[in-house]
This record gives sequence, structure tokens and C-alpha cells, in this order.
Amino acid sequence: MLVLRPVEQTDLTQLQQLARDSLVGVTSLPDDSERLREKIAGSCASFASDATAQGPENYFFVLEDLDSQRLVGCSEILATAGFDEPFYSLRNRHFTSASRELNIEHGVPALSLCHDLNDHTLLRGFHIDAALVRTPFSELLSRARLLFIAAHAQRFAEAVITEIVGYSDENGHSPFWDALGKHFFDLPYVEAERLCGMQSRAFLAELFPQYPIYVPMLPQAAQDCIGRVHPDGQEAFDILEREGFETNSYIDLFDAGPTLYARTTNIHTIVRSQIAPVQQQPRIDARGRYLLSNDALHGFRAIVAELDYQPDHPLSLTPAMCAALNVTNGSPIRLIAL
Repeated sequence: MLVLRPVEQTDLTQLQQLARDSLVGVTSLPDDSERLREKIAGSCASFASDATAQGPENYFFVLEDLDSQRLVGCSEILATAGFDEPFYSLRNRHFTSASRELNIEHGVPALSLCHDLNDHTLLRGFHIDAALVRTPFSELLSRARLLFIAAHAQRFAEAVITEIVGYSDENGHSPFWDALGKHFFDLPYVEAERLCGMQSRAFLAELFPQYPIYVPMLPQAAQDCIGRVHPDGQEAFDILEREGFETNSYIDLFDAGPTLYARTTNIHTIVRSQIAPVQQQPRIDARGRYLLSNDALHGFRAIVAELDYQPDHPLSLTPAMCAALNVTNGSPIRLIAL
């Protein structure tokens, strides 16, 4: 059985292996033991905090195979993007110029550095073992974060965003970065992403141009990258798009990957999840597959299970399911169909 739970200090070695295997562009998962140790400590402090409002907390989850005790994925929720330092993006908007004399009006898209997305809750750090891609466990790794937000809404913003990794080729080259960022940072794309994951993002504001960059002046290969999803990031995009997230006018300033946005009142899992009390049973005549979690904070757990759920009735779970979720008879369970 696979269970999603908060990260622990003892996960460091396995977490570093996940970081090595992760896609370039997942900057919140750096391949550096000290940085990962800091992230784990920060997450443990976040889960232990008595926060009653949105703050700087970062909630780091891992997906564990209970049979092998192997970590097969990870994901995060940053309660407040831009809390400690600005959260930078590129805003893609049209500028219109007109000549009355020539009767010409022309709109030109331009990219501008901004931190408009400060104060939103940020989903990040999604990585799953290649063998589990396009399985229900990808849904578990991504959507269980939304069950956690539903259970602890006071800790999060009313709007949620995520940056999807943009296009780069098999050699790690980003046409967008090569056409734009490389001229100002003098770094290859992979190194720039690594640097961003290792330290403060203040260098972005210090080195990136402060004036709009007109999109038609970029090479066509770079223009084609704007809003384009890396093939290995498509599943993360698809899961959240089905949840009600939508693209907007913001893109990642490294690879031009799209930013997804949704208000919590429009997120499928948050709005439609149900709560039912546990009733332990030795066996279940399953009728459907569900994503389910307890409503704990530090003890948060989530799994995928075959259930016979009937609204307004207790939820039958096997002893193994109860053990994985750390619940007993009468405990509240939050669930939604897969």
C-alpha cells in the first residue's frame, strides 16, 4: 500500500535520490543534502506550528510504499508565495499602439518581470517515480494536497497557483532561456534552475531587465515555448486542469512554462470532498476507487482505496486501511472519487 504523509528527517537519503531523478525546473527539490535537510526541518516546524492564519509555512509530503518502505514521490504546499521574498514571474500582456493619421492600431505582446502572484498559496515540488506515472498514485500525490487544504483552510490563501515546468530538449537546453535569460545571467538553463533552488531569488530582480520585452523580437523557437508544457510535466498539468485550474497571463521566467490558477471555491477536490466516520470491517465489497485522508495536521495521511461509499453512512475501511491512515472507529475521513 502507498501512503502520502509529511516528510521526516529520516527521509533525507531517499529524498536526495528523488531530487536527482526529478525534472529540471522542479527548483523546490534541489539535489543538495544541506538544502534538503533545511527544507525537511522547515516542513516539520510548519506541521508542528499552531498557525491560525496564512503564513510562511511550507508543507512537504512524501509518498511511501509501506511494504518496501521506499519513497516513490514527493510534493509540497507553500502557504504563501512571496512571504519571505518576492515571488517573481513574467506577465505576458498586450500593449496597443495606434496612429490616427495612418488608421493603424497594433497590439504587441510583451513580457514584464513582476511579483503579482505574491500572497497566493503555491503547489510545488511534484515528482513521482517513473513507474507510477499515469496511475492513481499520481492523483494521490497531487490531489491529497488539496484534501489537506480543505481540512486546514485557515492556513491557506483563497487562491492557489502552481508553475508547470516548461519546455527544454533532451539535452537540457531551453530555447526560451537561451534567447532571453542567458543574456542577462550568463548561465546555462540547468545551472540557472539549480541556482534558483539553492538560494534566494533576489538575484532575479537584480539581473533581469526591468523594462518590457516585446515577444515578436524573440526568435520563433523561444516564442513557441511560451506557455508550453514539458512532456514530463504534462501529467501534473492535466491533473490540476481537471481540478478546475486554468492558465493565465503569467509564465515562468526561466523556461516560460505556464502558471495555473484557481480559487479554492472552484477546486473540485476541495469543494466536492465528503466527510464520513470510520467503521472498521474485515472486508469490503468495493464499488469504486477513492482518494481518502484523515483530517490530522502533523499526522496527516492519505491513500487510494477501493471502497463501498454511501453518502450519509459510516465509511467501511479494512484494518490495513485504518492502520495506513492512523484512524479508528468514528474517526472522520475526507474522501473523493477518483
